[in-house]
Amino acid sequence: MAEFEVATGAAELPAGDEPGREAAVRTAFEGLLQIRRLMNADTGDAEGVPAEWERRQPVRAVALALEAAGVPPSAVDAEGRRTATGYCLGPAERAGVVRVEWLGPPGSGAGYAAEGALRNCADVLRRLGWDALEYRGPRRHRYLEVEPPPAGPPRR
Repeated sequence: MAEFEVATGAAELPAGDEPGREAAVRTAFEGLLQIRRLMNADTGDAEGVPAEWERRQPVRAVALALEAAGVPPSAVDAEGRRTATGYCLGPAERAGVVRVEWLGPPGSGAGYAAEGALRNCADVLRRLGWDALEYRGPRRHRYLEVEPPPAGPPRR
């Protein structure tokens, strides 16, 4: 059985038909929630905080959370040209932090939609216990930096 491939928006879209992809995303996300229930059993809200697995693979975990919530990923073709508008993830400058951008093909209007789209991404991720802060880079380009909250004593 092949490993489930997340859609980070930084590469071509994972292969597979649409209904099959949706089912695979649902199954993978339910698996992530089960990992949370098992690994965070000593917390007051086991599903409400990222598990250790997510802390070790934050780009993968954030991508799965966004796609499961119905947020579309961006994509590029084999030549590196952007072909779809949506989230694009990669590691931020600090270890364990994910950079989330809203990108699309030239003329797609992705830059104009970025504020609302990133706000939606932040809302999705915050509901799942991630810390998400919006920043502006060169030319006022918006992006999020997402990370798990600091690990601490069990919450009750």
